[in-house]
Amino acid sequence: MNKVAGQAGPIWALGAMSGTSLDGVDAALVLTDGHDIRGFGLSGYRAYSEAEKTVLRAALGRWSGPEVDRAAEVVERAHIEALAPFGTAALVGFHGQTLAHEPRGRGTLQVGDGAALAKALEVPVVWDFRSDDVRMGGEGAPLAPFFHHACARFIKAREPLCFLNLGGVGNLTYVDPSMPRPEMQGALIAFDTGPANAPINDLMQARRGLDMDRDGALAAQGQVEEGALELFLAEGYFSRMPPKSLDRNDFSEMIELVGELSDADAVATLAGMCAAAVVQGLDHCPTPPSRVLVTGGGRRNPVIMAMLQAAIDVPVEPVEAVGLDGDMLEAQAFAHLAVRVARGLPTSCSGTTGVRAAVGGGILSRPEARAVVGG
Repeated sequence: MNKVAGQAGPIWALGAMSGTSLDGVDAALVLTDGHDIRGFGLSGYRAYSEAEKTVLRAALGRWSGPEVDRAAEVVERAHIEALAPFGTAALVGFHGQTLAHEPRGRGTLQVGDGAALAKALEVPVVWDFRSDDVRMGGEGAPLAPFFHHACARFIKAREPLCFLNLGGVGNLTYVDPSMPRPEMQGALIAFDTGPANAPINDLMQARRGLDMDRDGALAAQGQVEEGALELFLAEGYFSRMPPKSLDRNDFSEMIELVGELSDADAVATLAGMCAAAVVQGLDHCPTPPSRVLVTGGGRRNPVIMAMLQAAIDVPVEPVEAVGLDGDMLEAQAFAHLAVRVARGLPTSCSGTTGVRAAVGGGILSRPEARAVVGG
């Protein structure tokens, strides 16, 4: 146990992520001491069934009640099934499922009991990563930037670059790899750019009963409706300076903006909104990045990727171009962050969430008891 909480060398940590796209649970092993990535291990994926997705969708935007309780049961069961096959982890980072995010209001809610996972898996579990950041005045998101900083140094980047995650919501991390620690002034700037895959997925579900526009096939057949795009970009969120973050449903009116369009034009327009939000976000970078590395499901959408490359003057590439795994990067991030929490290191700072001071959020639950220790 000292190897987990103490200042010993690298350990194998297992991270899990269930994102706002509601597709399933990603799990991945990372060898890390909380500062540097020493290697990547096995990864896995456990998809949600259609019945489970229905339960999760019913709980989105809710803070309590039977829908939330049922969602928590789904999340815990799915994570136990996803994580149990990994037998080599010394520590687990469990993000849980975000149902509601309102940092300037009621806070942030990720369901799933890390203490129950610790008992079931018989491994220490770090969880509830976001609440402390919000309590200290931060946005609570995004949290992957500290891991992005470690990734930039792992790939031996020499110039500032951006990591762009296109999940249900898009988020951008500007990294200056010359800074040795992520909490240093100027090392990181991070924020949510805007909606990404979530509106496309919701529209495909509503109109065609499908989970997504696979490979951008439908968007490729349509045209962007410029009037709807202009109305979208007039939203005040885009002119706000970072830090800033979004809930999955903050731009639900996007569906209304494309309500009269054909399926193909509607999906193409939503893809254009995703890309345009990212381009607007790049204006907040202190210097132009040398490249933009894209992770998350959106990197598999050729329409979105082509739109981004047409509007951005530097290479826009999937993270696989530098040997990283774009399907597992967020799960890997919470493995790395779990080690940081267990060893008393910060996981967010003013440049990433706007929190007043660098904070190491999270709860560490051990399998032998339900008692928890704050990070």
